[in-house]
Amino acid sequence: MPDAQLTARSLESLLGEWRGGGAHYQALADRIRLLVLDGRIPIDTRLPAERDLAARLELSRTTVTAAYRGLRDAGFLDSVRGSGSVARLPGPVLVTAPIPGGDGMLDFTKAALPAAASLPAAARAAAEELPHFLPHSGYDAVGLPHLREAIAERYRRRGLPTDPDQVLVTVGAQQAIALIARTFLGRGDRAMIEMPTYPHATDSLRLAGARLVPVTVTVPGADAPHPVGEEDDGWDIDALEQTLRRANPALAYLIPDFQNPTGASMSPSTRERVLAATAAQGTIVVGDETTADLDIDRLGEHLPLPVYGSRGAGDAPVLLIGSVSKSLWGGLRIGWIRAERSLIQKLTAAKPATDLGTPLLEQLVVARMLPQMDEILEDRRAQLAAGRERVLRMAAETFPEWSVPRMHGGLAAWVGIGAPVSSALTLGARSQGLLIAAGPRFGLDGAFERFLRIPITYSEEETALAFAALSRAWPGALREPAAYPDAAPLPNVV
Repeated sequence: MPDAQLTARSLESLLGEWRGGGAHYQALADRIRLLVLDGRIPIDTRLPAERDLAARLELSRTTVTAAYRGLRDAGFLDSVRGSGSVARLPGPVLVTAPIPGGDGMLDFTKAALPAAASLPAAARAAAEELPHFLPHSGYDAVGLPHLREAIAERYRRRGLPTDPDQVLVTVGAQQAIALIARTFLGRGDRAMIEMPTYPHATDSLRLAGARLVPVTVTVPGADAPHPVGEEDDGWDIDALEQTLRRANPALAYLIPDFQNPTGASMSPSTRERVLAATAAQGTIVVGDETTADLDIDRLGEHLPLPVYGSRGAGDAPVLLIGSVSKSLWGGLRIGWIRAERSLIQKLTAAKPATDLGTPLLEQLVVARMLPQMDEILEDRRAQLAAGRERVLRMAAETFPEWSVPRMHGGLAAWVGIGAPVSSALTLGARSQGLLIAAGPRFGLDGAFERFLRIPITYSEEETALAFAALSRAWPGALREPAAYPDAAPLPNVV
């Protein structure tokens, strides 16, 4: 039975201004089809009953029945006994095997900055410090004490009281996600995730045996109708609360700041309602904050103190994930989990099953760089602001019909390309020397074919080459949008 369902009122909000000059049944079917393709109606979501939707839209039931029938015939709806009409996607689903870059390929699958300028000096100083640790075994299960203190201090500066024993250092944020999933999820447990989202997080949750329950995140101001709730921040909080009540997930994985890939950020009131709803269900909240520091326009300085992790006793557990791989360098594989002591102890006990310790030299480098983070982030803001302007300018010049949001932070733009041809476009671009991640890499079961993630982290020359490759591939993608192999691989992304 589907975990998510749409009420007639919710679907009406998603539809927006759907009526055109033609037959109403066809216009309704076309709009629902686009909502499914874009992932705003997640796969396996139950649509409202024909009678209820007809009453809400002030249509005849015959009109809604004809629209649903057309969607079923096209493979976008399926009739499930006892569940009504359930959203589907037709055709094959692309697999997610990695593809090698190869010589001469420009790799835009990685939304990542080059190393911070101060890293070489920190690495040399850390290497000189390393001999002090050589008499010991070198196996470090929880993290160096002075590094955990430096991480705790950053939380305290944000207004979140934190002691070093509330911090567990990990091999990057990816290990943190996988460790949390393996520790707190059992096979068959439900895990709520945003759609679209960071694909390696969904991989980790699936490997832990979770059943994924999606909630939609959109880009405010995108070219498609946006669900309007209490806050127009990208999250349909009413649908999210309904999903929590219906699915009762064991865990919710969320990216509240500069969400990957949409760039949306939760408003204070949305955060409050999310935490209240998860507490009511006893759902563990995992807040992935790996992009939170990448605040190009300094919007975070105008928000109240962080909500995630600041709840009192009796509320649902909250675990925060941090990392330096986005802010300092991807080659520094140091991340961490901030949580209450009892949860950190449980995670520490589970960690040796897959990892006997976090590299000491990298920890020493990061410990030296964290006190410099304010200055480093100033440079990062300037780099990302310049990259954002490059992408906005080149997209407007090359593809004026595309919808490119002016993101306020993060590492990439979630671009609406107007047609469900993202996979075909990325495969065509590969033949032009460009690797780039198609929209479906960030969704489930092939959704988000009308979107493309374009990093803002590359140079002027590299960005120009990428748009030139996309421009050459675009006509072929429009001519033959389905002309890609059934097993065509999608890239790993960061």
